[in-house]
Amino acid sequence: MSAADLARLQFAGTISIHWLFVILTMGLVPLVAIMHTRAAFTRDPAKRAVRERMTRFWGQLYVINYAVGIVTGLVMEFQFGLSWSGLSKFAGHVFGMPLALETLIAFFAESTFLGMWIFGWGRLRRGVHVTLIWLVALTAYASAYWIMVANGFMQHPVGYEVRDGVAYLTDFGALLTNPNALTALAHVTLAALTTGGVLVMGISFYHIVRGTKETDLFRGSVRLALLVGTPAAGFVATVGEMQISLIRENQPMKMAALEKGDAAQVQAELVREYGPGDYVFAHDWLRLSMESMEIIGYAISSITIIAVILLWKGRLWRWRPFAYVMIATIPLPFVASVGGWFLREMGRQPWLVYGELKVEDALSHVSRTSLAVSCAAFITIFAALAVTNWILIARFARRGPDATQLGATEPLADDVPTGGADEEQPVPAF
Repeated sequence: MSAADLARLQFAGTISIHWLFVILTMGLVPLVAIMHTRAAFTRDPAKRAVRERMTRFWGQLYVINYAVGIVTGLVMEFQFGLSWSGLSKFAGHVFGMPLALETLIAFFAESTFLGMWIFGWGRLRRGVHVTLIWLVALTAYASAYWIMVANGFMQHPVGYEVRDGVAYLTDFGALLTNPNALTALAHVTLAALTTGGVLVMGISFYHIVRGTKETDLFRGSVRLALLVGTPAAGFVATVGEMQISLIRENQPMKMAALEKGDAAQVQAELVREYGPGDYVFAHDWLRLSMESMEIIGYAISSITIIAVILLWKGRLWRWRPFAYVMIATIPLPFVASVGGWFLREMGRQPWLVYGELKVEDALSHVSRTSLAVSCAAFITIFAALAVTNWILIARFARRGPDATQLGATEPLADDVPTGGADEEQPVPAF
């Protein structure tokens, strides 16, 4: 493999794994925020206790995913300088701003709000505590917006001019409202909500079929997941189709791959426009990615609609085969999401910034050996982090609400009841 191929493999491997964390973070945090809001403002003590346990249980799974995922995000930022210094040289004046804002929001604002929410149980006023989790959700989606702005510029550069081989920002508004970024953000948002909803339903049905005593908690979780996930799954394919017109207009070779068009003709047109080069890339992979997204998207949409119908007269809780289907569905949104990134990124080859900067011109002056070592090391570490994340999530999900540690506080020595230090302590309320 060439140095460019190794650098691309490294980035593709790490971004694909990192994206698994991102899509779940974006999908879970709105559900946790809704759960917390309902718990905080429920007057009935029994219902409030159930909804608080629900918030803490799902909130802990979210925190695990966020904590491990933030490590992978840090490495992603470094790769732009390690392997793709040409991108910074050419587009740093444009590309650097949204990337820096994403870093500030994700690694500072979002992390700060989340830390305050985690340690605020039993210490903050109800309204303040609820506001914090909504701020976490807001900053998560703000972070996604800036990433899509940066990626949208790479897909279809707007609001810039090139002077002496360097791109300079000339229209900030055009950069922020790039249709390639906004439509993709809407698609990612719906995909994330679908992913979060499927995970919550799958884990909930796992406990329901095992005969859990936490019936109200997990049935309530399923209802909320259906409320959010059903419309999201229904519209995710529709919004995805909205991007076809942008692809047809801006990236004709990707369109030729998806529609099995005349790649040779498009190749000749691109040679005339941009000069000699091989503009045909991985057509089979692009079609496979597109088809996998479509099949999974329509399947999940159908399953959630069936679940809503089965809610009538409680048949959803009695039909065990459907519960097993929902458990088996958990991995599918992640597969579709990775396929979406493959389609988006591979389809613009050989460009890093479409029409302006090719991959080979953006590559840093790094030896093939160094790239081979870093590629193997990064992908191995990322894979280990992903496995660790899912083992932790599966372990705490399987143990159920009784094993939840989020919101639990250690009593002070003077507060230990007379019954002994081993006596179980109640978890503090808001």
